[in-house]
Amino acid sequence: MVSAHASRLPWNTNPVSDHSTQPPTLPGWTHVYSGKVRDLYEPSDSSAGDRVLVVASDRISAYDHVLPTPIPDKGAVLTALSMWWFEKLEPLVANHVVSLDVPDAVRGRAMICRRLQMYPVECVARGYLTGSGLSEYRAGGAVCGVPLPEGLTDGSRLPEPIFTPATKAEVGEHDENVSFAEVAARIGADAATRLREVTLEIYSFAERTAAERGVILADTKLEFGTTPDGALVLGDEVLTPDSSRYWPADQWQPGRAQPSFDKQFVRDWLTSPGSGWDRASDTPPPPLPDDVVTRTRDRYVEAYERLTGRTFHA
Repeated sequence: MVSAHASRLPWNTNPVSDHSTQPPTLPGWTHVYSGKVRDLYEPSDSSAGDRVLVVASDRISAYDHVLPTPIPDKGAVLTALSMWWFEKLEPLVANHVVSLDVPDAVRGRAMICRRLQMYPVECVARGYLTGSGLSEYRAGGAVCGVPLPEGLTDGSRLPEPIFTPATKAEVGEHDENVSFAEVAARIGADAATRLREVTLEIYSFAERTAAERGVILADTKLEFGTTPDGALVLGDEVLTPDSSRYWPADQWQPGRAQPSFDKQFVRDWLTSPGSGWDRASDTPPPPLPDDVVTRTRDRYVEAYERLTGRTFHA
């Protein structure tokens, strides 16, 4: 994910060379950074105000690689779902969106946002045990220093949601789970406590909202920053299938990997004999076959439509 703000961006670099789609040239905006999925622009006129343009591309990443095959409409789905959630979450926390009045070339998949001073941490909330949290639990009975009961398995619902922060990795690197104490040492105890409180409040609200629509929100990553006057603001994207694990509630079965509304079709194909790709090698992943692209797009659209109750229009 790209944080739409100066504090953590390598402004003089552009790690986009292996991406399938290069960022477009946009009138009035200058491209300054690309992450795995998002492209960031500043106003070409430096007097135009403290704003940035965040564009969600159709790129897709897996296993720390940006794949050579885009997923049609993915950027539009992520933007539409983020906007839906930002509106729902406004009573809980302010967000960075200023306007959707963007250049025609990126309309529907871009937002003009406030520039924030971003906290250097991924704020992760987990209500279910899976992924890197499951690996940590199996190794030591805890996740990010939070002890958990014995006997949990893949997909188990936790006794209560937990805050499991991570450091933000650069493109091609792994995020690293850290303890709350490490976050407090880095940004201060008061700020860390506030991030934990708001993250868990957002997760609890979103988990209930998704449950009403027959969807389990297993976990989610959030990013926060502050305005010049110190106000806490929710940035980046929010509660999309790229930053969250969504499972169909009627298929939930602890003890196995859960069906999910995300890029699981991509992961499964890449690790199958059919891809011919060795994940442990230095070779980049191959292009995705058409059926994997279609099924992945359908899954993203289904997530949007089930959560919002709206029909997605490309």
